[in-house]
Amino acid sequence: MKLTFLGANHQVTGSSTLLEAGGLRLLIDCGLYQERPFLERNWAPFPFAPEELDACLLTHAHLDHCGRLPSLVKEGFAGPIRSTAATADVARIVLLDAAHIQEEDAAYKKKRHAREGRTGPHPEVPLYTVADAQETLPLFAPAGYDEPVALGGSATATFRDAGHILGSSMIEVLAGKGRSARRIVFSGDIGQPDKPLVRDPSRFGEADAVVMESTYGDRDHSDPGAVEDELARIVNETVERRGNLVIPVFAVERAQEVIYVLGRLQAGRRIPRLMTVLDSPMAVEVTGLFSRHRAILDEEARSLYRSGRAPLDFPGLKLFRTVEESKTVNSIRGTCIIMAGSGMATAGRIKHHLLANIERPESTILFVGYQSRGTLGRLIVEGRPEVRINGRTVAVKARIERIDGFSGHAGQADLMDWLRAFHHPPRRLFLIHGEDEAADALAADIRRELGWKPIIPSFGDVFEF
Repeated sequence: MKLTFLGANHQVTGSSTLLEAGGLRLLIDCGLYQERPFLERNWAPFPFAPEELDACLLTHAHLDHCGRLPSLVKEGFAGPIRSTAATADVARIVLLDAAHIQEEDAAYKKKRHAREGRTGPHPEVPLYTVADAQETLPLFAPAGYDEPVALGGSATATFRDAGHILGSSMIEVLAGKGRSARRIVFSGDIGQPDKPLVRDPSRFGEADAVVMESTYGDRDHSDPGAVEDELARIVNETVERRGNLVIPVFAVERAQEVIYVLGRLQAGRRIPRLMTVLDSPMAVEVTGLFSRHRAILDEEARSLYRSGRAPLDFPGLKLFRTVEESKTVNSIRGTCIIMAGSGMATAGRIKHHLLANIERPESTILFVGYQSRGTLGRLIVEGRPEVRINGRTVAVKARIERIDGFSGHAGQADLMDWLRAFHHPPRRLFLIHGEDEAADALAADIRRELGWKPIIPSFGDVFEF
């Protein structure tokens, strides 16, 4: 069994790991790099022959896990992309949207650079096109949860619920036969327990090797009640200042969870009824998938559907798909809540809403998800007095707020609980998908409390066992 680490190493985007086992070459995730220092890796050739891969196994459909799949196919991959059915549905939306944004951004940069008389490293060419994304979609081969999938050779993969987003999974690969068989678990992104829309993360009793995320390895989240209290406070204070509340959201799960909580607050009369805009065609489409895949949702959400109540709707909620609808937000009088992607403010319609509000002291910018190092969202959260948005340098005068409890990632205590479920220590434990401070802190806790010796691999590291 051989592992080559090709992304999300000492960082939280670009997830990708090559597994060679059971006579097969398997790529687990193929994510887009979103941190500014590593963006060039998106354009680099893959450090393996894509056409020689037997399959790609996808944990979930966030861009940092699936966003380079069209590039992989462009370079020759033609094998199956195995995932859950819900992940396949979400990935279709995410990849087509990402390709559309790639094309729009390339055209915008071409126009802007021509106006400024300069060029960039990739000023006019999209990383991939909508046509490239469409070529990728037929390769998806959905699987059910907890059902072993034959990969060929002597290997199977079983998808377990990760509790992170709709359709997310942990992947258990069993390779070899008899006493020589080896079991490796890829955690994907481990969700928080007791979330209202998705089920709790799966646990495992044994594995020879574990590849585990460590995003929040150095801290815990607020409890759900505190999250609702914080959101109510932020909404009401913004109303008092007569500003807008702008929320960069990930189109998958974070947007839906914020909608769910806003609906609860409004129903409980803890916030006034406000026009609330979800300005993201992708998020609107994904929201529709929750009803289609309600069988895999948490019991709380399923019971609402059974009672005839939509958990993702409330009076005043507007779902915007078109650019024309998006432009009407600027004409709204009084306070409104504006949710748009992307969640790290790296692209999409959120940048236009930030431009319209970030210099207004009465408005609030609220971050409800992880902000990777080097992203626009991280710069704003860090307190930069000025940031550059769409080629303009603007002063940050709006109130900046952050609620970590909405995160789809398990906190430090939950990560440790997940590891404690193993009956025996795995022979190898690799920590990925975490910045240095988080991964180091989690590794220290594991050594101190469990006596295990975790490894934090670097990009390109190879391990055989």
